[in-house]
Amino acid sequence: MAAELTAHDLIAKHRPTLDQALETIRTRAYWSPHPEHPKAYGEDGSLSLPEGKAAFDALQGTRFDLDQPGTDDWVGGEVSPYGPELGITYPHPDIDTLLPAMRAGMRAWRDAGAEARAMVCLEILSRISARTHEFAHAVMHTSGQAFMMAFQAGGPHAQDRGLEAVAYAYVEQSRTPDAAEWTKPQGKRDPLPMNKRFTPVARGISLMIGCNTFPTWNGYPGLFASLATGNPVLVKPHPRAVLPLALTVRIAREVLADAGFDPNLVCLAAERPGEGIAKTLAVRPEIKLIDYTGSTAFGDWLEANARQAQVYTEKAGVNTVVVESTDNYKGMLANLAFSLSLYSGQMCTTPQNLLIPREGIATDAGAKSYDDVVSDLAASVNGLLGDDARANGILGALVNPDVKARLEAAAGLGEVALASREIANPEFPDAVVRTPVIVKLDGAKPDAEAAYLSECFGPVSFAVAVDSAADAVELLRRTVRDKGAMTVGAYTTSDELSAAVEETCLEECAQLSLNLTGGVYVNQTAAFSDFHGSGGNPAANAALCDGAFVANRFRVVEIRRDA
Repeated sequence: MAAELTAHDLIAKHRPTLDQALETIRTRAYWSPHPEHPKAYGEDGSLSLPEGKAAFDALQGTRFDLDQPGTDDWVGGEVSPYGPELGITYPHPDIDTLLPAMRAGMRAWRDAGAEARAMVCLEILSRISARTHEFAHAVMHTSGQAFMMAFQAGGPHAQDRGLEAVAYAYVEQSRTPDAAEWTKPQGKRDPLPMNKRFTPVARGISLMIGCNTFPTWNGYPGLFASLATGNPVLVKPHPRAVLPLALTVRIAREVLADAGFDPNLVCLAAERPGEGIAKTLAVRPEIKLIDYTGSTAFGDWLEANARQAQVYTEKAGVNTVVVESTDNYKGMLANLAFSLSLYSGQMCTTPQNLLIPREGIATDAGAKSYDDVVSDLAASVNGLLGDDARANGILGALVNPDVKARLEAAAGLGEVALASREIANPEFPDAVVRTPVIVKLDGAKPDAEAAYLSECFGPVSFAVAVDSAADAVELLRRTVRDKGAMTVGAYTTSDELSAAVEETCLEECAQLSLNLTGGVYVNQTAAFSDFHGSGGNPAANAALCDGAFVANRFRVVEIRRDA
């Protein structure tokens, strides 16, 4: 690495950060090197809020050139969920030219070793962090997240997830020593000495298929896990959310070149409207790893058809909360109201089904009937979103027309306890902003199962009346086993029920949050400490992030010789 960035420079700059990340994934404590407050930026080379907005504005209506090989066309068409057309065009790849070019730099990247790869990845993340305000606007205007969420989830929280993946990748690669001297005693005969060398070897080109709602947060773990383990990465963004990942690719290519590596180790694959390039790429023999976040249907297709690749999927599930009793009724309602409302329910972790005994629940505010709980939750949501300015800051915009259609159809599935209403956004009059709908369903009626046992992505929740707490646990088990869940929640003051829910989640491999009544919500996870998904139920076959997420992205090749 004899270019602008030497190995010594990168180690001096980033090794302390890597060491802290390694310590934190061991202790599971809170830590982040990336500030999550907008005012923390604007010095030491980072963009301030006005500078980030100006940088984003300057990109609109331009050709986003990456100087990567095999460009045969320029494609685009992103329209912000808030209304404006971005007007940016991106390079469309000639796959037969691009994929061989991506492999050309693999040897030097492999020979650099695990530490050097980690340091380059941390430099990429550092440069991304300096442009967090630019990324915030790019995420906002491709995903529909409100600005503050786009800033935090699309910026520092995504960067944390990328760093977490690098840390796990380093741990798994350094588990085996680079070299060993081996001697086997032979009794009276001379011993048998050997020198052995062990090298982590990448599988091949990694395809990262981005999603519309969280392009960086969901994209960075796979991208950095593959790159840190020696694999070139081809980034295939969602056609509605190209810009955040195109910016990522541009920065990665710049850092690789500055550090003396082939920039084609990271490339972009933007697509024409309706082209479906992901299916074409996924079965190419050069593609050895695939990371995907999105619909169950396509995730299942990848798992069934991309047989030459190791496939990591985060698909869809039916997230469930058991509501049996609470010693903080007001706090429970407030916590659930925010969980249902954040980003208009367009998170893979948002609760959908609330399982409530039909005879009601015990609370610190007295006994509450099923109807009381549902109406009080509806009132809590209305209170949270009663002010339009505040509501816009929490809800963001609906990401696409399909979400709006599901929201409107949900009202016909049962008795509406909370009707959705339209909210105007004065800054973006074309934004489609809707409050959540809550629908009552009787869990004992077979015709209701079709609704509550299917994922209804968006601001739709079902208050499902069940016969007893035991029935709630059994329905929870069946839901996770058959449909999967990214998150499970429960509210109970009963040790017995708490144990039953915990055992169910352990047996069905689902992440559980118990009795959340404060500022931590079931649909939020913290890098370095919380696991996103488990990889053990139908919602996802991988967890962000654990050793299994990175360990199979490389193999260790041994070379031995007589000493």
